[in-house]
Amino acid sequence: MISPTTVSTQAFSGQKPGTSGLRKKVKEFSEPHYLENFIQSTFNVIGNCLGKSLVVGGDGRYYNREAIQTIIKMAIGNGFSQLIIGQKGILSTPAASCLIRKHNTDGGIILSASHNPAGPEEDFGIKYNGSNGGPASESVTDAIYQQTMSLTEYLTVDIDALDLNTIGETVVGDCRIHIIDSVSDYAQLMASIFDFPKIAQYLQDSDHPICFDAMHAVTGPYAVEILENRLGAAQGSVINGIPLDDFGGGHPDPNLVHAKELVQNMSGDSALVFGAASDGDGDRNMVLGNNFYVNPCDSLAMLVANAHVVPGYKEGLAGVARSMPTSRALDRVAQALGIDCYETPTGWKFFGNLMDAGKMTICGEESFGTGSSHVREKDGLWAVLFWLNVIAEYGDMEQIAKNHWLTYGRDYFSRHDFENVDATQAGKLMADLRANLHEFPRQRFAGLIVERADDFEYTDPIDGSVSANQGIRVFFDNGSRVIFRLSGTGTVGATLRIYYDCYEQDADKLDLEPQQALREVIAAAQAVAKVKYYTDRTEPDVIT
Repeated sequence: MISPTTVSTQAFSGQKPGTSGLRKKVKEFSEPHYLENFIQSTFNVIGNCLGKSLVVGGDGRYYNREAIQTIIKMAIGNGFSQLIIGQKGILSTPAASCLIRKHNTDGGIILSASHNPAGPEEDFGIKYNGSNGGPASESVTDAIYQQTMSLTEYLTVDIDALDLNTIGETVVGDCRIHIIDSVSDYAQLMASIFDFPKIAQYLQDSDHPICFDAMHAVTGPYAVEILENRLGAAQGSVINGIPLDDFGGGHPDPNLVHAKELVQNMSGDSALVFGAASDGDGDRNMVLGNNFYVNPCDSLAMLVANAHVVPGYKEGLAGVARSMPTSRALDRVAQALGIDCYETPTGWKFFGNLMDAGKMTICGEESFGTGSSHVREKDGLWAVLFWLNVIAEYGDMEQIAKNHWLTYGRDYFSRHDFENVDATQAGKLMADLRANLHEFPRQRFAGLIVERADDFEYTDPIDGSVSANQGIRVFFDNGSRVIFRLSGTGTVGATLRIYYDCYEQDADKLDLEPQQALREVIAAAQAVAKVKYYTDRTEPDVIT
């Protein structure tokens, strides 16, 4: 037995977790006691840790290894009896959720700032996932925050750094530490869900070359093992597949702006039939056909509409869910299938309760996140395999999408991100919107008349908890909608996100360019929120 050391500390301000944990600059996380305070606060909320087990891993970004060594020492000091750690400290977020569930651990600590840039001057993040494998509930993250404001000491042990590179078991005091293959358990889970023989037959056809851009982030090893080694895609189908602690200097956000190499490969005269990218920690996805892009809202709806061809979902779906800003394309599919469709706030934690209660099987959000009850996180590679299973069954992605629109109509959707906006001004914009909500109905903005407006509030149908102030919604009388939110994933300033959608059933208007189809809604949104007045911006930084 190793006796723990009690270290005196002082509370840090601002350690309040956002929708995906605590995210700060590396320099802030590496300040003396900063990481330790947050970890101890998390352990305090877990309660008596004696004999408990924990999964630990991250996306491999800068400071990942150092943080894991600190967590190991503190976990031992707090009495954990088992730690399961990905080799080299690496675990994708969905793989971590898989491990928590498979090994029935008491939770996990995931080190990631998701799609944010990495490096000594960039971002780091950390979050706690519960025993169901999903992100901690708001009540738990609030309790962690309360602990951070009053913490005066933490527990650790004085031991040498552990070898994270070698698979095997090490016993330190009363704690068994397992360094495991980061990929194998996850790959086995995927093989149990999808028709690997059918996908393999499709991929091994020379007429069906694909490209998966791992963006030098965590999914590289997973994609190589599954797509190339197990399914037989041509070697080199996975690009940027080696995880780097700065993601190669890139921005690992799988969208049309940041996944430039993939977009180039899928454009012009390229013969590639399918392309995809995932983000820093492997939970997001973007999918492309040859010169064809499917937005995440449509992707979710199309996967649900075709889920019956996937072995893991042949028995049907308990229900589906989407985040509130996500377009209503999913709702139309759910209605046709005769299943429930839930609308939740942004943040994967809200889906977990529905899954645990057996109310919902597949879910997603507009920010390139899709997933199902196989884990309790969104899952980028799962979505890619889902699409490959559907394409292997029905053929060309573009034709699948167009057939879907002919059947259900098309929900044109776009999101405009105004990044690094002055936080005070962004706050004023949102506050003024809330203050004026009651005045909007029947007003005309850029030619559109407001039917109703509200600040989205969600009552969890499972535990009855209420989440207020989740985003301003403005509905127009032509059926279109605009939503205003401040992102909870940045580390500098504020990101104002504006979401637009409108519905079209006319078969002659299903091939419009989305920004053109949404031009009236975009103009109305600018007028409603007075975006230029508050932000001094006339154009968004990112359009998806």
